[in-house]
Amino acid sequence: MTCAAAPDHDPMPEPPEAPDINACCGSGCDPCIFDSHDMAMDAYRQALRAWRARQEQNSPGATGPLTA
Repeated sequence: MTCAAAPDHDPMPEPPEAPDINACCGSGCDPCIFDSHDMAMDAYRQALRAWRARQEQNSPGATGPLTA
């Protein structure tokens, strides 16, 4: 009998895929694909910080909310 792992209901955020360096058309688009990627990376970093805080708070031995 095989035990299936419980589904992770709070998976770690994944970073956005970086655009290919040659994907920019060079036309000065606003936003450029690289600007869009930078904004997506900012959102990813924020989500990752929140995820890590939840993981620490929910880990065995956690004493309460984190203070920064």
